[in-house]
Amino acid sequence: MVEISSFNPNGFTLTEAAEDHLRKNLNSKSSGIGIRFSVEETSGCSGYSYSLDYVEQSAEEDLIFESNDLKVFIDPGSFVYLKGTKVDFVTEGVNEGIKFHNPNVKAVCGCGESFEVNT
Repeated sequence: MVEISSFNPNGFTLTEAAEDHLRKNLNSKSSGIGIRFSVEETSGCSGYSYSLDYVEQSAEEDLIFESNDLKVFIDPGSFVYLKGTKVDFVTEGVNEGIKFHNPNVKAVCGCGESFEVNT
C-alpha cells in the first residue's frame, strides 16, 4: 500500500505504481506521447466520471505535468475537478486498477464509477 502523504492543492501527481502501470500501457502502443486524464459529465448516479486516453498530439490549451519521463495532459476544464489529485495503481485481492485520491470529491456512487464534487 502506498501512503499518500504529500498534498499540492494546485498539482496533479502519480504514485510510482501508477507511473509504472501507465508507462507500460503507453509503451505497448505503437505511438503516443503521453496520457490524458479528463473529467466528463455522465448520466450515472453522481454526475462526473474520470476518463483516461492516449495522447497522440497535445492541444494548445493543455496543462502538461511530467512524472519522471511520463507526460500527463489535462485540459483546463477538467483540471478544475482534478486539482490536488494523486493517482495510484492498486491491487486489492484479484482486482487491480487506477485509484484517484481527489480532495474535490464530496461523494462517490455505490458502484464507484461516478462522483460528485464540492461546488
